[in-house]
Amino acid sequence: MKDVILGLVGVGRIGVMHANNIAALNGVLNPDGINVRLRLTDVAEDHARTVAAGLGAEFLPSVEALLSSGLDGLVIATGTATHPELIKAGVDAGIPVFCEKPVALNVADAVPVLDYIRDNNGVVQIGHQRRFDAGYLEARRAYQAGELGWIHSLRAVTCDMAPPPVEFLASSGGLFRDCSVHDFDILRWLTGREIVEVYARGSNNGDPAIGEVGDVDTALALVTFDDGTVGTVSATRYNGAGHDVRLEIQGSRRSLMVGLDDKTAMASAEPGVGFPAGEPHKTFAERFDQAYRSEMEAFVELILGRRENPCTPEDAVAASRVADAAQESLATGVPVRVAQKVAS
Repeated sequence: MKDVILGLVGVGRIGVMHANNIAALNGVLNPDGINVRLRLTDVAEDHARTVAAGLGAEFLPSVEALLSSGLDGLVIATGTATHPELIKAGVDAGIPVFCEKPVALNVADAVPVLDYIRDNNGVVQIGHQRRFDAGYLEARRAYQAGELGWIHSLRAVTCDMAPPPVEFLASSGGLFRDCSVHDFDILRWLTGREIVEVYARGSNNGDPAIGEVGDVDTALALVTFDDGTVGTVSATRYNGAGHDVRLEIQGSRRSLMVGLDDKTAMASAEPGVGFPAGEPHKTFAERFDQAYRSEMEAFVELILGRRENPCTPEDAVAASRVADAAQESLATGVPVRVAQKVAS
């Protein structure tokens, strides 16, 4: 039986989720004789030790100790500002790296990281988990098979039930960079086309503290693709009905909606309609539980050389370029062209 040893840096909310998913991989991969082992570290040492003990993982006191322990892959689940140096450290160690999005706080900071990865033959997968969601996968398949005809409209929605702490929002880069970047990525991935222009507007009708740290709690972006197709991307921090992530794809032959199921956080105003009848998701972790599991399984397959990289750093930075343009448009009130390349 082959051991695959993964090192995890960061055991906050998403790091703990990744740790649990890594621990569960043995049940998925054992038929192939793969045994996945986990080592982890975090500056919050007591918490990290507790997480490690609960999962039968090994705690190491520092990133340096983790990287020198003989890993097969590194998983980064720390704050965005730390991503560039940790990615470089993993590349220097000669192992594949999985890093939560984004590559860096902004595109200008990300471009040197792309250069470093390329110059050192690094392998880095970025965490855009929607690429592994069954609904998005089916929508992409249907479009590529010609079942939808040509697309005339796209409407992407990401609505959190409640905002994260204001302290997080103060350093998140803004609603488009933190939240809607997932929609920008999935629109590029599904259509195979580039977004070339963004026009954004936003509002603040919730906690005034969100505006005081320079963010908005609700925003809408009109996006234009390189073939002239138009779409909208909307987001809010205050969707009391539940966590709502959907994508409406309207084609000349057929239309599809991702996220339309019995847990959709929406009610019908029409008489006699009982759909959806289920309990809506509360958080992104519930909505994309299986996608996150599949994403980590894909990373192990990438380590083993069994598959191509499902989300490259270049992919992630392309989505971040759109998010940067959206934030600029939000600030200036005018449409902004998306930079297709940023000089090193």
